[in-house]
This record gives sequence, C-alpha cells and structure tokens, in this order.
Amino acid sequence: MQFLTPDLRLASAEIFIALMACLILMFDLLVKDRKRTTTFVATQLTLVGGAVVTFATSSGEISYTFSNMYVGDLMGDLLKLLLYLTVIVVLFYSRGYILEREQMAKGEYYVLVLFATLGMMVMISANHFVTIYVGLELLSLSLYAMVAMNRDSVPATEAAMKYFVLGALASGLLLYGMSMIYGATGTLEITAIAERLYMGQADKTILVFGLVFLVSGLAFKLGVVPFHMWIPDVYHGAPTAVTLFIASAPKLAAFAMVMRLLVNGLIVLAHDWQTMLILLSVLSMAIGNIAAIAQTNLKRMLAYSAISHMGFMLLGMVTGVVGGDARFALNAYSSSMFYVITYVLTSAGTFGMILLLARAGLESDELDDFKGLNKRSPWFAGMMMMMMFSMAGIPFFVGFFAKFSVLQAVVAAGYLWLAIVAILFSLIGCFYYLRVVKLMYFDQPTNTSAIQAPLDVKILMSANGLAVALLGIFPQALMSLCAFTLLRSL
Repeated sequence: MQFLTPDLRLASAEIFIALMACLILMFDLLVKDRKRTTTFVATQLTLVGGAVVTFATSSGEISYTFSNMYVGDLMGDLLKLLLYLTVIVVLFYSRGYILEREQMAKGEYYVLVLFATLGMMVMISANHFVTIYVGLELLSLSLYAMVAMNRDSVPATEAAMKYFVLGALASGLLLYGMSMIYGATGTLEITAIAERLYMGQADKTILVFGLVFLVSGLAFKLGVVPFHMWIPDVYHGAPTAVTLFIASAPKLAAFAMVMRLLVNGLIVLAHDWQTMLILLSVLSMAIGNIAAIAQTNLKRMLAYSAISHMGFMLLGMVTGVVGGDARFALNAYSSSMFYVITYVLTSAGTFGMILLLARAGLESDELDDFKGLNKRSPWFAGMMMMMMFSMAGIPFFVGFFAKFSVLQAVVAAGYLWLAIVAILFSLIGCFYYLRVVKLMYFDQPTNTSAIQAPLDVKILMSANGLAVALLGIFPQALMSLCAFTLLRSL
C-alpha cells in the first residue's frame, strides 16, 4: 500500500468497501439465482478484503487525514477488524433465515449490510463532527431499510416507522448539541475542540448546554434509559436476521463514537458528563434488568438485556475521568472496550441460536420455543447455556470477567456504592438468563423435530460458544490487547 497517498492510505478500507458495495449493487441486477449465492459470496469476500486492507495499512501510529477530519489509530484498526469479523459471522448465521423469506432473499439486503458497515467504519475513525454525523446517518438509514425489508410484516413495518421517527429526533438532538459546541469553540474538529477547551477559550455555559444535547443523542444510539424506547420494539418487530445485526456490530461503532466525542474531544468537561453518564447507567441497569423479567418473547428480553449491558459498559467510561491518573484512565476505558467486545461476541451467538431454531414462516423467538432443547440437541443447548451464563456474569465465562474488570475500575475510582448497585441489578438479571437454561434442560419440548443446520453454521456456532468459554478461562490476552490499543491511541 506504499503507492497510496497518505490521505488515501488511511481511508483505503472505506474506499474499498464503498466501491465494492456499488459494484455488488449493479452486479446483483444480473443475478437470476433466487438464493443470491454469488452476491452472498461477493459480500463476504468484500469484508475479508476490507480486513486485509485495514491490516495492511495499519501503521500503529496516530495519523490524521482529509484536513484532520479522519484519524487512523490502533483503536480504530482493532474495532474495524472486529467489525468485519462480526458482520461475516452475522451473514453466515442469517443465510438460511433469509432464504426462507422471499421479501428478504434479495441482493439489496447484502448491499445494505455493506453500507451499514461503511457507516460504522466512518464513525470509528471520525475526528470531526461532520464526519461522525455522516457515518451515523449512513448506518441509520441502512438500518431503517433493513428493518422494513419484510414489507408484508406489520410488526416489521411498525418497528421501522418507530425507529425512523425516534432516530430522526435523536439526530436532531445530536446536531443541536454539536452546533452549540461549535458556537462556543469555533471549530468542528474534535482534537481542536479539546485544545481550545484546555486553553479555556470557550463559554462554559453554552458548552454545558451543548453537552446535554450531545449526550442525549449518544444515549439514544447506545439505547440507554431514558432514550431506550425504540430498542424493544425494533428488536421484536425486525426480522431476526436484522435484529442480530443491530444487536451486535453497531455496539462497536457506538463505543468508538463515545470515545471520540467525550474522551478525545470533551475530556475537560468530564465532570459534567460524568454525572450524566452515572444517571444513565444506573437507570439503564435498573429498568433494563427489571423489565426483562416480565418478557415472554426472547428478542424483547434480550432487548432489555442490551439496555442493561450498555448501562454497565458506561460505568467504565464514567470512572476513567476520576483522579487524573493516566494509568487508571487506561484501565477504566479498556475495561469498557473489553466489555463491549465480549458483549458483541455473546449477543451474536445468542441471536444465532434463535435463527438456528427458526423454521419456515416462524420466528421461534418465544421462550417456549426453547423448552426441552437439550433433548433435541444437547450440543446446541450447551452452546446456548454458555451464552446465557456469560450474559449473566457467572464464572468462569467471559461475561464474568468483563463485569469484574468494570467493577474493579468503579471501586478503584471510589464509587463503592455504584459498584454495589451494579452487582445488585446483575443479580436480578441472573433470573431471566437462568430461566432460559431451566426451560432448555428441565421442560418438555413443544417441538420434537430435529434441528437442521448447515455445516458452516454448526462450525461457527460451536466456535462462538467455545470462544465465550475459552475467553472466560484465558481473558488476559484480550484484556491486554484492549489496554495496549488504547495506550497507543489516546
């Protein structure tokens, strides 16, 4: 990649994904195969190619391009590589589900996935308010269309409308906050904002008002209380393949956006946004875990679970600004990054199991659909059990160490009461996760038919479950990678 100019080198992966998405869109017009096998393979190869380009152009140093609107660093490179891997796995899990639904068995689905991936890549490497907004809207518009792809489904159409209306409102809040910060600092560039705030060259009152709107927009994208109202309806109403995508990959981009905006740009205002994040975190853990208990639909249950998990992730962001010690901040932020990565891994496997059980015309997303799963397939029941144990934070699965690392940072910051609150709500959350395990192992199955799965899905599902277990036994490698990445990027 040495022949590329510095500007093109840092954005070469994004350019590659964008070009391939356009080519696949045009090429798909010539495809007559209803299964869209060629389009599927081309999409997967595009993601693999993006990973190769990202790895080849990674320098390990912090570099800026396009008039400092775009940044290349190790955190961005690692999150992009994990993003490619997540989307590849999601597409493999979704393949059989899509083929059984005529409205979704089209090339547009794969093109929308690529454009959504491109939007997330832009969000991950953005160093400018405009760049962040462009990436965010590219992701959001792609997701709106994906949720509504099954036009004959009333729940899907309703979910898409709710998502679109609330998403537009959240974008307005985010833009209004950005405009106020621009008015106070005179720049839209994130690093320049940080410099001017450090020099005291901004009106504090206007900044705090802008910060409130900015955090509100971020909270919507993370799906935390009180901006969570879209999560249960979209998770439930969207086709399960789309729910799987929404529940996994965008969490990586949302974490990067929080890091770029709050840590890289507005760290001087940390004590202001710290209080907001504490409130969002506690409310999310409380409402998410308590509301999940009442759900009978597994997708809605996991939606409220996602709200609580994002609240837990914010704890690391909160404690990173306490004390001013760089090493302490690194541990806190890396614990949040580790938490997000492990949540994406576990969430992908959980929704993959729902897709695995789905039959033609049926979603198989009710809790009763998992009754007696152990009698139908002991192996897949074991995989699902590991996912549930990990989400509940039971030793020795990766979810336990993810929560433990965040709680360590919270206690070290002096917020003992906050750690106690997080533990109490995690204990409440254990109930609805263990309920799924109880249904699989102690109830009689409502459906005794054998579980049919392609070989690639069986291998991926097994690898996913075993990764949750092995990373729980050996978490230090991933923890160290997160810490090293942030050390070279902040």
